[in-house]
Amino acid sequence: MSADGILLERNPSPMKLEVMGVYDWPIWRKEASRFAWTYQQQETCYILRGRFSVTPDGGEPQEFRRGDLITFPKGMSCMWDIVEDVEKHYDFQ
Repeated sequence: MSADGILLERNPSPMKLEVMGVYDWPIWRKEASRFAWTYQQQETCYILRGRFSVTPDGGEPQEFRRGDLITFPKGMSCMWDIVEDVEKHYDFQ
């Protein structure tokens, strides 16, 4: 876990993704852009394509890419910087 509470697992096993039901989650797509975001709920997502960084308010940027399984904590405010168009499965808890 990073200091800001973001959990990252690079290239989780297909079995883990299946057990979590990732492929049944909705898909979100976004073109290259930059925007502020605040998480009202914890979000877990699996990146299908793209490359981006997320910079928590007062924190350091973290890079993410295809194959990453990420959990963003509830209440985190941040800046998204999408370098390559993103497509991801997501689930709010």
